Amino acid sequence: MSIEELIRRYEAGGGHLAKTSAEGLAVPPALHTVVLTCMDSRLDVFALFGLQMGEVHVLRNAGGVVTDDVIRSLTISQRKLQTREILLMQHAGCGLGTFTDEDFSEELANEVGMRPPWRTHAFRDPRVSVRRDMTQLRHDPFLLPGTRIRGFVVDIVTFDLEEVFVEAGAPSVVRTPALGTPEISSAAANG
Repeated sequence: MSIEELIRRYEAGGGHLAKTSAEGLAVPPALHTVVLTCMDSRLDVFALFGLQMGEVHVLRNAGGVVTDDVIRSLTISQRKLQTREILLMQHAGCGLGTFTDEDFSEELANEVGMRPPWRTHAFRDPRVSVRRDMTQLRHDPFLLPGTRIRGFVVDIVTFDLEEVFVEAGAPSVVRTPALGTPEISSAAANG
């Protein structure tokens, strides 16, 4: 039923609207940036960052985590479509925090008779997950040297952003309310 609704909306003018929005846009994103975030349908990346069509690549998956497929897409985006920066954003209250890799894998094995060949990358604390994913991206040999990577956790209720840092001695997070002045946490980065 839901796919039929999407097709109805396409036929009611969605295709024409998409064509009009894309006219004249170059394939490489204008801001040379990729946003990696969660597939949560409440996250409107374009509204959150005031974006227009054609400005960034948006990669989404469960949790907004770094996976082999994300690395593949980032590598193509950089080497063929001129992106140079990555904004990694996960969120508080993510569904990936409600189970573990092992629990989910076992649940699937019990149901279908085999474990999946992939991991869920489930996490308890999105700040720790962002920090680890930023570290992984910074050490990936396929991404261009000097790639600028910044990580954030967004509060799914208030849409306040917390910037997460990897560097020793840096604050662990800088919280920026949706409206207001940034608040700096002086705890050293860890994770």
